[in-house]
Amino acid sequence: MEYDYYDYEKLLEKAYEELPENVKHHESRFEVPAAAVTIEGNKTIIENFRDIAEAMNRDPNHLLKFILREVATAGVLEGRRVILQGRFTPYLIANKMKKYLKEYVICPVCGSPDTKIVKKERFHFLKCEACGAETPIAHL
Repeated sequence: MEYDYYDYEKLLEKAYEELPENVKHHESRFEVPAAAVTIEGNKTIIENFRDIAEAMNRDPNHLLKFILREVATAGVLEGRRVILQGRFTPYLIANKMKKYLKEYVICPVCGSPDTKIVKKERFHFLKCEACGAETPIAHL
């Protein structure tokens, strides 16, 4: 009995041809800078907050609103940094950033960070620019 199966390389090549152009030529790995957190008295300062928001391709005010709700405090965006009322460990801030990435940046369908937040009527969606998926997200 003879079978006419594709070998792995041919199947891989065929799958690669089906990918959208913006996914095929993606060379750089997605990296978000680690939060530079300092504590001064009863305030926590994230020095590179705007850099983090830019790396995620998100509005810094949206990210700030999420962080403030997560740590239940007040805070203000000053230039490239954020000042939070209260003392928060760098570990806690890093965990909140990871949670934001998971909920509002990374596509749950294909895992791509190439997404944007779109509003349709009263609902917000995470629209993936790589696979085209639209996933409903919670409004902040």
